[in-house]
Amino acid sequence: MKRKRSEARGPLERQARSALREAAHNMAGVERACASALAEAAEVLIACLEGGGTAFFCGNGGSAADAQHLACELAGRYLVDRPGLAAVALTTNSSSLTAIGNDFGYDAVFARQLEGLGTPGDVLVAITTSGRSASVTRAVETAHACGMTVIGFTGPQGKSFAAHCDLALVAPGRSTPRIQEAHITLGHTLCELVERALFAGAARGRPQKNTRPAARASARKRPGRAARRRGARTS
Repeated sequence: MKRKRSEARGPLERQARSALREAAHNMAGVERACASALAEAAEVLIACLEGGGTAFFCGNGGSAADAQHLACELAGRYLVDRPGLAAVALTTNSSSLTAIGNDFGYDAVFARQLEGLGTPGDVLVAITTSGRSASVTRAVETAHACGMTVIGFTGPQGKSFAAHCDLALVAPGRSTPRIQEAHITLGHTLCELVERALFAGAARGRPQKNTRPAARASARKRPGRAARRRGARTS
């Protein structure tokens, strides 16, 4: 039995429209707030991947989902068929997360992984809507100690966190959902900019061969871990 149109315009529809208007209004401010920083972040990530580096992603809760989402857009594909890119979400290895959390405390779950994986020239994309996530903050400190560049995603309350990142995308929003909606849009755009820059031929529909052996070769020539520790900058 079909609902009457008057019933369809009841309180739930009004609430839905109100929430969608709020989200749309917030997203309208993302371009003004973040476009310049987003372009800089894309330049950093493009240089990292061209040079044989790896992009690492981390975050908690919804931001963990965003970290995994964005890493897979680069490792797999975003819009075009092309070679995979070196992108790793530090949120996905349940054995590492639980062992590190149990033995060293949850604050170390991302930092401890970076101690073993991060190298100079790599990039960490650190996501925290509040800017107060201790595990993400420690990951930023460790990334800097490893000689990595940090791109932070945060919200209006995360300005102190943003100041500790090399680049920060401070998304507008008065609530966590609005900030997270901005983050995934910014992350998608970041992936699009990287893909366009690195694989312009594939974006135009031409056959795309793997053009990254030089980058992988340069990655193999990196200094060993002991040498990296001696040359790493401290936070």
